[in-house]
Amino acid sequence: MPFVVVSGLSGSGKSTALRTLEDAGFFITDNLPPELWGAMHDLVQARGLTRVAISADARTRDFLGALDDSYTRLTRRREDLRVLFLEANDDVLLQRYNFTRREHPLGENLMFDFARERELLAPLRAIADNVIDTTALSAKDLAAQILRVFRLEHDFHLRLMSFGFKHAPPRDADLVLDVRSLPNPYYDPALRPRTGLDPAVAAYAFQGEGSEQFYADLRDFVRVAAERARTSGRHGYTVAIGCTGGQHRSVAVADRLAQDLADLNVDIMDHRDMKEHAHE
Repeated sequence: MPFVVVSGLSGSGKSTALRTLEDAGFFITDNLPPELWGAMHDLVQARGLTRVAISADARTRDFLGALDDSYTRLTRRREDLRVLFLEANDDVLLQRYNFTRREHPLGENLMFDFARERELLAPLRAIADNVIDTTALSAKDLAAQILRVFRLEHDFHLRLMSFGFKHAPPRDADLVLDVRSLPNPYYDPALRPRTGLDPAVAAYAFQGEGSEQFYADLRDFVRVAAERARTSGRHGYTVAIGCTGGQHRSVAVADRLAQDLADLNVDIMDHRDMKEHAHE
């Protein structure tokens, strides 16, 4: 996996690039002077980190005099060193700055700053392995292009959790589902102390008229929601399934969804309110 240096013009999408790499599992250090590249390389090597990206741009202008020497030294340590440079035309950069109302790091007249910055960063652009013009790219398009450039898999995880409504729904779920309409194993004294991971409890929860169709509709809805999240660029989507106490039905449904939707790279985050012995 390459050691990546990200640079480019202010407003060209460096923040999007770094977020994309971070979401892909990279350790990110922003605005690192070239003289510290070698030290950072040694540090992450000692920690066993294999995905690393650093950035350097106009904010490090006082340190760019050491660029050539620092780059040469790092290439001797890393044959897979890659430099990514982002740019856009001045009109688009101006539109982006007017939209965000941020101040340019060179802090004078914007059009003059753009010209100065191009000249300042010319040595970084000259050593770039990949130059991406983001003039016509949305943030989503840029993220997708970066994933292609570095041949990164877009890892996606569907995260499932069960809970009990009487203990309050989780606040960090993308989607909360209510399965309290399924038959409740709590009312069978033999099943009450068990959990939804028990086959007999699951069988009870899915019995009854319409229960299988209810589950099938719920499963299909979760798949559609997760697929839309994935195609929109999300790396994860969390679905919380709730019953009354979080012991029986929600656990059984989450466990069955994990099996039926395994192709979406499912993680069971937690059976939040499940206890070894139920006391609903």
